[in-house]
Amino acid sequence: MKSKIVIRNETSGDEAAIAEVIIAAFKTLEISNHTEQFVITALRAAGALTVSLVAEADGKPAGHIAFSPVEMSDGSQDWYGLGPVSVLPEHQRQGIGKSLIREGLSRLRGLNARGCCLVGHPDYYRKLGFENTPGLVFEGVPEEVFLALSFDGHIPQGTMTFHDGFKADG
Repeated sequence: MKSKIVIRNETSGDEAAIAEVIIAAFKTLEISNHTEQFVITALRAAGALTVSLVAEADGKPAGHIAFSPVEMSDGSQDWYGLGPVSVLPEHQRQGIGKSLIREGLSRLRGLNARGCCLVGHPDYYRKLGFENTPGLVFEGVPEEVFLALSFDGHIPQGTMTFHDGFKADG
C-alpha cells in the first residue's frame, strides 16, 4: 500500500527531521562524502535556501529537497542549484524524489528563475528535462554528471559555482 505523500515548505522545527532524512538517504551511497546534512545547515544559516521542501509520507518527513543560488562566471543571474535531494530508503523508488524535483522546479519558475543546475545521475535527471550543456561547466566535476535546465532557453557560458554552503563538512 502506497503512502499518501504531501509536499510542503520546510518550516521552523523541521531541521532535525530533515537532517535525519538526509543522513539515512546518503548513508550507503559510496560517492557521498556524507556531509549533505551539513550543507543544508550551512545554506539555512546563510539564508540561501531559496526553496526547501519536505515530502511527508503519512504525516512524517520522508524526503527533502533544496535549491540555492549559484554564480555564473558570465554574470547570468537567477540560476539555482538543486541539491541535495533526499528520500528515506524505505520510501525510495516510489516517485517521491521526482515529485520533490518537479515541485521545486515549479516554485523556482514562480520566482522568475532562469534555470537550474545540478550534479547527478544523467539518466535520471534527463527524464526531468536536464541536459549536459556544452560551454557551461562545474570545475572538478566530470561533464557527464553536470546538468542544467534552462527555463528561458538561455544557457550561461563559462563556469558555475555553488553557494559556499556546499563546502560545509561538519
